[in-house]
Amino acid sequence: MQAEIKNIAERALKLPSTSRAYLAEVLLQSLDYEEDFPVSDDWIKEIHHRCHEIDEAQVQLITAEDAFDQLQKKYL
Repeated sequence: MQAEIKNIAERALKLPSTSRAYLAEVLLQSLDYEEDFPVSDDWIKEIHHRCHEIDEAQVQLITAEDAFDQLQKKYL
């Protein structure tokens, strides 16, 4: 079993970074799937869509501090 896991890890490390990130996300989700509250299918689709946009660098992320600064400038 240990040799099989080592083989899988070696193969996974040869994947492109976005593929490795996706694989890590899937594996982590499999360890922590205790649903605290129900999430609708629409929200799950939206989450996957947004994660895909981030993984493919289709959106520009900003820090929470910058987001709050922008909101304060807009509404205060």
